[in-house]
Amino acid sequence: MNNTYDIVIIGGGPGGIGVSVEAKILGVEKVLLIEKSDNHSGTIRKFYKDQKRVDKDWQGQKVELEGNVEFFDGTKETTIDYFEQLLDTHQIEARFNCEVEKVIKNDKVFTVNTNCGTVEAKNVIIAVGRMGKPNKPSYDIPPSIRQAVNYNLDKCSNAENIMVVGGGDSAVEYACELSSSNSVTLSYRGRSLTRPNPTNVAMFENFLNENKINAKLGVNIESLENEKGKIKVNFDDASSQIFDRVIYAIGGTTPIDFLKKCSVDLDDSGEPIFDKNYETKTKGMFIAGDIAFKSGGSIAIALNHGYRIVSYIMNRA
Repeated sequence: MNNTYDIVIIGGGPGGIGVSVEAKILGVEKVLLIEKSDNHSGTIRKFYKDQKRVDKDWQGQKVELEGNVEFFDGTKETTIDYFEQLLDTHQIEARFNCEVEKVIKNDKVFTVNTNCGTVEAKNVIIAVGRMGKPNKPSYDIPPSIRQAVNYNLDKCSNAENIMVVGGGDSAVEYACELSSSNSVTLSYRGRSLTRPNPTNVAMFENFLNENKINAKLGVNIESLENEKGKIKVNFDDASSQIFDRVIYAIGGTTPIDFLKKCSVDLDDSGEPIFDKNYETKTKGMFIAGDIAFKSGGSIAIALNHGYRIVSYIMNRA
């Protein structure tokens, strides 16, 4: 047991960082953070546009922080810097580019199998995000146009005719960001935008009124097809439009296959089952952060998960 970690955290986003830092502050000796990408905060780095606002009270959810990790309103960049500082200050042992393949419980100890070796742990906290697996449309995307269908801004260039699909904060921010150097249309099945925060709703309306972006609201997309090398988008109102690129910003999916490999029980909708202490039916295995929410949650709430879980583990010990 001397080589067994007290806590192994799977996922290097806000939830995982919160757990690891709280564990160190509360006196847990052996803590390991495992992240499959090459750095922490992968979702923020990949899916947040530069200088995106990151608010403590996300979408009006006023949150009182309960633990030892503070959090403040800021931007994508200041948030990443802050989490980096936390990891360094508290000397968190982290393994990046390390993907967990399976978690097995043997008696009182978990065996965590990864592509970079095997570790043992007394407790495992799964803090992977939903955006590691972005939602994709239900209709098929023809192979010939897949290189022009994206889920973030990575492959965008200038002077393109782009359609952004979605009705949340990311969709609005993508559309407004791209409009400075592209022709952009925001497509959403609802007749109005109700999901984004008030600042983004106001920004969208201003851009729309100033003809900086176009909107296709209140209709569903039925299919995509190749039209002479471009993307033809067919809508359920019998209309169609041609675009150079389509970007989907329609949220993320619970990583069901991964959770099954970790022996996490799921409900009928594929969501992880856990109790008030975020503990699954497997004693010692917990759920934290993004996948503990069915409809998305804030960074501040994810940080509170870390404090509650570690406190529960310490009190039980």
